[in-house]
Amino acid sequence: MSTPASRHHKRPRGEGQWALGYREPLNKNEESKKNDDGLNVRQRIIDIYAKHGFDSIDPADLRGRMRWYGLYTQRRPGIDGGKTAILEPEELDDRYFMLRVRIDGGQLDLRQLRVIADISNEYGRGTADITDRQNVQLHWVEIESVPDIWERLEAVGLSTTEACGDTPRVILGCPLAGIDTDEVLDATEQIHAVHERFIGDPAYSNLPRKFKTAISGCPAHCTVHEINDVAFVGVEGPDGEKGFDLWVGGGLSTNPMFAKRLGVFVRPEQVGDVYGGVIGIFRDYGYRRLRHRARIKFLVNDWGVERFREVLETEYLKEPLPDGPAPEQPRGSRRDHVGVHRQKDGDFYVGFAPRVGRLDGDRLHLIADIAERHGSGRVRTTVEQKMVILDVAPERVDSLVAELEANDLQVNPSTFRRQTMACTGIEFCKLAIVETKASASNLIDELERRLPGFAEPLTINVNGCPNSCARIQVADIGLKGQLVVDEHGEQVEGYQIHLGGSLGVTPGFGRKVRGLKTTAAALPDYVERVVTHYDAQKKDGESFADWVQRADEADLR
Repeated sequence: MSTPASRHHKRPRGEGQWALGYREPLNKNEESKKNDDGLNVRQRIIDIYAKHGFDSIDPADLRGRMRWYGLYTQRRPGIDGGKTAILEPEELDDRYFMLRVRIDGGQLDLRQLRVIADISNEYGRGTADITDRQNVQLHWVEIESVPDIWERLEAVGLSTTEACGDTPRVILGCPLAGIDTDEVLDATEQIHAVHERFIGDPAYSNLPRKFKTAISGCPAHCTVHEINDVAFVGVEGPDGEKGFDLWVGGGLSTNPMFAKRLGVFVRPEQVGDVYGGVIGIFRDYGYRRLRHRARIKFLVNDWGVERFREVLETEYLKEPLPDGPAPEQPRGSRRDHVGVHRQKDGDFYVGFAPRVGRLDGDRLHLIADIAERHGSGRVRTTVEQKMVILDVAPERVDSLVAELEANDLQVNPSTFRRQTMACTGIEFCKLAIVETKASASNLIDELERRLPGFAEPLTINVNGCPNSCARIQVADIGLKGQLVVDEHGEQVEGYQIHLGGSLGVTPGFGRKVRGLKTTAAALPDYVERVVTHYDAQKKDGESFADWVQRADEADLR
């Protein structure tokens, strides 16, 4: 006869949801998090690992908990993409780290920028990449350097806390918050409040997976709310009250899904509580059994909007939220902030385009110096791997633009420089199969040379693996790194091609044409060919994404 205990043991494991009583870890990641909170690794780094070196690091910390402070081992040089999914983690690991500095809302003052530049030069071999989540990533960091890096960052109000891991990661915000002439509202206060309340709180440091947030009143919708786990989008209610529209469950990777509107109106002072409710639902009801199903998008997709809203209101907020309006359509055809534009106060902001987010410590110092010489004390990072200098007096704009452009920081870039984005790639990333940054930079040069007159909006996103850090499914031309066979029968680096992805007015994931791939070497030829077909066939005002939907397959090859 079975005992109650054995009957309990045979209960179906479900999805490992805490709120339904499934607290026992169902995979190694969950077990590691139960054994010790990721936040606790900080003290071990300071007291043990930084003093005794790389070989002293516990493997569970090295490949797990250290992510809670923005640290990933980088890829050992010389390991080709064909071995990415074959080798064990310890065979892929280098003895150096990528370190991600979180920059919530993309907001930096010049002192902060210079500290990052100094750390880059002293500890990161000069590396400094602007990511598509407004962070800065450094490479070649040794564990012995980390406590000093933290001390320097924290002295100027920056940190790496929960920059990675199963945590609430950086909060995206419009780089023009508070200065955009058309903004619905300035969300800076809400970003700060959520950061202060939730980041580094052990109550929210063991989530089923990563949790990505955007809070913005930007009229261009620059924080891509459609693909975040939770997003607060500025809206104006029918009575003129300004607040936020709430979206949940967006994300790309190998199972892309767009976020869904809950249809509620969130007053500015409610953002903290509502955010806490959404992240609480994810923590308690999120799927913890299988890592590839652990993002909140799967829960939202299974539950539906109505049930998610009901649980949020009844179990977490203990009060209903009023219905609210949808956001206005995004301003303009490019959801970035490149170029020279007037601020509310009559000064100007100047957005410029580094090559695919790749900078270095010296250039960060240069940007700070140029900004300071022109009277600005504030710079911003964007979700398109670009930067913006704020508060430039009208009479100083031309001089600022000239200095930036003289240093290849383009204020008036070609479409290809402006809208090409690339993830880290095989140079440093252990998940990557192909190189990305140099390929994307070369592609820009080639397209500028071959198609100098092309000026239509066109996003080209280059990713080194299927995980879509560079948002390939929502790009006009999305390039997913993989090994392909060239004309000589050799296996070489290349890309599967997604065409016609988009956000905004008509969101949709890119079209995959059967067998459509290119080698890295032939990539410029392919892009030139398909862009030329679009340019010849487009109707008046027709976007690339719209053209792709009606184009003959032959014209897409």
